[in-house]
Amino acid sequence: MKLSEFQIAVDEEFGRGYGGVVVNDLVLAAVGGRTAREALAAGVAPREVWLALCEATDVPPARRHGVGRREPGGRSARA
Repeated sequence: MKLSEFQIAVDEEFGRGYGGVVVNDLVLAAVGGRTAREALAAGVAPREVWLALCEATDVPPARRHGVGRREPGGRSARA
């Protein structure tokens, strides 16, 4: 997942306004007790931050962009 894909995923899941609040204010234990913005700035992979954000906000697995959605053959729908 690229940083631009992370931002698209956040906007699609939370909306542009609330997505900004979630990324800037929600502290995520899974990425060292940092916000998503801080974790990304520290070099944590966007996909790892996205999955931590999904876990913290109870995003269903089917909407985690590649986690839970599968194509025929068992590959992720989106990596």
